[in-house]
Amino acid sequence: MADDKKHAEIDAALVRQLAEILNETDLTEVEVERGELRIRVAREVTVNAAPVQYAAAPAPAPIAAPAAAAAPVSMPSDPATIVARAGEEVKSPMVGTAYLQPSPEAAPFVQPGDKVKKGQTLLIVEAMKTMNPIQAPRDGVVADILVGDGQPIEFGEPLVLLEA
Repeated sequence: MADDKKHAEIDAALVRQLAEILNETDLTEVEVERGELRIRVAREVTVNAAPVQYAAAPAPAPIAAPAAAAAPVSMPSDPATIVARAGEEVKSPMVGTAYLQPSPEAAPFVQPGDKVKKGQTLLIVEAMKTMNPIQAPRDGVVADILVGDGQPIEFGEPLVLLEA
């Protein structure tokens, strides 16, 4: 019995440590395995705040300036830079895989030209086997979807372009 109590205390301390790691790193899930003991700590991500933070108005300006300087060298990225100035980029809050529909047989969440409301799901980013909905930071019209279905994406990568 005392041995069981000791394991419970150790587990509680480990759970607290894992929860602290989640908070410090903005991860959505962490798992530890020690012998027969396996602990998984996860949290539900509220994506409303994240896209607003990453898609705030100041973000496109620093991105546009270096791209404009590189325009003569890299013609394929130049049209993307011009499009990015025409609307607000909704950027990925994490590394993962983009999915444009909830399942392979389903219709896409949104298509270019669709009107969207703040909080409406635009697409899903799968990270560590967790599906994270990426929601519209504001009302607007989908000007362009900048990623393909099943495409690997990076943190901060533009996913969708919204216009007023």
